Amino acid sequence: MQAISEREALLERRGNPQVTSELWDQLTLAQKFAASSLTQFGYDLAFIRNGQTDSLAVLMCEGKAATITGDGEINTAPQIHIRQ
Repeated sequence: MQAISEREALLERRGNPQVTSELWDQLTLAQKFAASSLTQFGYDLAFIRNGQTDSLAVLMCEGKAATITGDGEINTAPQIHIRQ
């Protein structure tokens, strides 16, 4: 039961402009510059994965993912699977 309510909360946050703004605030300066350039091509910031040493920003455009490392490196063909 707890897992269902947590999942619903996560789904509700997706696409919420306030949450998107909060995500932008979590990006490093390098990620912000890189993400800004990708938004010009239609990408939107979807979520951020925080690892032990680095964060990975994931942006989506028409079902295609792009990632940005903490130091701003863009990968428009990442080997990741995005759950729907």
